[in-house]
Amino acid sequence: MRMSRALALGICGLALTACASAPMTPEMIANNDPYEPTNRETLKFNGKIDRYFVIPTVALYFVLVPEGGRRSVHHFLENLTLPTTFVNDMLQGELKRGSQTVARFLVNSTIGFGGFLDPASKMKIPDHGEDFGQTLASWGAGEGPYLMLPFFGPSNPRDAFGLGADVALDPTNYIHYKQHLWWFAGQKYFTILDLRAQTYTTVQGIQRSSVDYYASLRSLYRQLRENAIRNGRAAKSEDLPDF
Repeated sequence: MRMSRALALGICGLALTACASAPMTPEMIANNDPYEPTNRETLKFNGKIDRYFVIPTVALYFVLVPEGGRRSVHHFLENLTLPTTFVNDMLQGELKRGSQTVARFLVNSTIGFGGFLDPASKMKIPDHGEDFGQTLASWGAGEGPYLMLPFFGPSNPRDAFGLGADVALDPTNYIHYKQHLWWFAGQKYFTILDLRAQTYTTVQGIQRSSVDYYASLRSLYRQLRENAIRNGRAAKSEDLPDF
């Protein structure tokens, strides 16, 4: 667990160090992307990993596991994230959302057979996700410059640090991996597989329709994070630009 946290923060530091001497253009400054040259190279690297290793595995997953099975895996993995979501709900002072998270976890962990089913949604218990990057934002921390992390993808210093904190908050990371290696490795493997399967169509659509895939991905990431930080609420009037 601590090694994973150090890895996330170390990657962030390496990205910053590698780009420190790169000349900045006005466009890079305007986009809050001073490390754009290295970020683009990292995106190419991630693309190769995705194309040659991840996508073939996802394709095999779609062939071997029917839709119902994939849905159950997704529900199970999502249920495992709820304790971390609850902690971040509380850190943000979101008591109502925190109670909803607890309710979803209890319902799906019991009558949902450990989370493989999602009766909580049928009971109209709202579903949402929270992470420590969002918590830091709610405390007023700025996002910092845009980063493209190896393996992890789009990020920024705030979210990279939040990733490390969420690793520390995730109770599944406290399982003694030497005694439960198959469980530990399987859970991490299927988490990556499920995430890529869930985003496959969206990513393919962006790649096909974008003149500049990197810029489109950067814009989409920032929009999604801003919406997540606001919990889907509209921006306050003081946050809107003057015209």
